[in-house]
Amino acid sequence: MPLSTDPFRPHHMPLSDLPVGAAGRICALNGEATVCARLREMGFCESAVVEKISGVGESTLLCQLCGTRIALSDRAGSHIVVEVIRSAGVKHAR
Repeated sequence: MPLSTDPFRPHHMPLSDLPVGAAGRICALNGEATVCARLREMGFCESAVVEKISGVGESTLLCQLCGTRIALSDRAGSHIVVEVIRSAGVKHAR
């Protein structure tokens, strides 16, 4: 999925579609209440910043959230809507 080139229009997508190396701010959790509650318990709360580290397999993704690496199923990642804040390949300043 290509990223928007308009800097004034935020680009939203499921975490499962976020490119490896990109970072996003969680905007919403979609799905059943029990699924959303479990994701929040794991730290996937609205406004949290998450980086997709890799797609471990065909159905698993590895992401970094609050300094912790967490593996999620692709299905769980599809319930997390993020706004892209850093594209893949762009290094952040330290």
